[in-house]
Amino acid sequence: MRTLGVDLAAATRKTAAAVIVWGSGTARLEHLALDVGDAEIVRLFGASDMTGIDCPVGWPDALLPFLAGHLAFQPHPVLDYDGIEGRRLLAYRDTDRFVTARTGLIPLSVSADRLAHPAMRCAVIQAKIAVVHGPQARDGGGRLAEVYPAATLKSWGLPARGYKGRGGAEAQRLAEILDGLTEAAPWLDLAGHREQLAGSDDMFDALIASLTARAVAIGATLRPDAGHARAAVTEGWIHVPAGGLDELTGGLDGLPGTRP
Repeated sequence: MRTLGVDLAAATRKTAAAVIVWGSGTARLEHLALDVGDAEIVRLFGASDMTGIDCPVGWPDALLPFLAGHLAFQPHPVLDYDGIEGRRLLAYRDTDRFVTARTGLIPLSVSADRLAHPAMRCAVIQAKIAVVHGPQARDGGGRLAEVYPAATLKSWGLPARGYKGRGGAEAQRLAEILDGLTEAAPWLDLAGHREQLAGSDDMFDALIASLTARAVAIGATLRPDAGHARAAVTEGWIHVPAGGLDELTGGLDGLPGTRP
């Protein structure tokens, strides 16, 4: 099977993609690229069994009535979200709160932070995928799943912070995390891409997204329970691995939805 990981940015030049081919007890990084456009993401999605995208796939459910009330000059739908607690409902999704409770990490707000522009692009990409391959469930029940590399790294016992940026300290941190990853996953063949991964946190996050996509495909991530299922359908759901890296090499032969 093939898994695609996408580190999505508002700008194409900062968007990275990584494709991993999984065999019997092995995994090989088949494709790694930076400066990836929408058409290429749709093409790679079509050639992959599962895609993990590092970007929110939806917005808080509370945001729609709030904006609709404001647009229609209706005060009550807006006043329902008065105060700091109300604004938190507008800024963070159910899955964001779940991830914070489980990992201690606070995802950026899709509606009130730097993720807004990438999320708009992500919505367009989802529509482009839907035109060609059909709509994909936002809770990860199809072939597209939202992922959060920092949460994935933390769940695997690897450092999750301090590697983003172009400074010397960040570069050193990224190289150390990559070393830790390859030591923990000796079955992962980087196929000559180590230097690229060590030099780009975007490419590295795409690799982590692709690895997380594998965890989604084999059912090894934290899924929404009854209390979160409804919101996950509309807002999206961040898939965090429920087990270790060593679980990813388990076979998928005979499971529905996988390609030969």
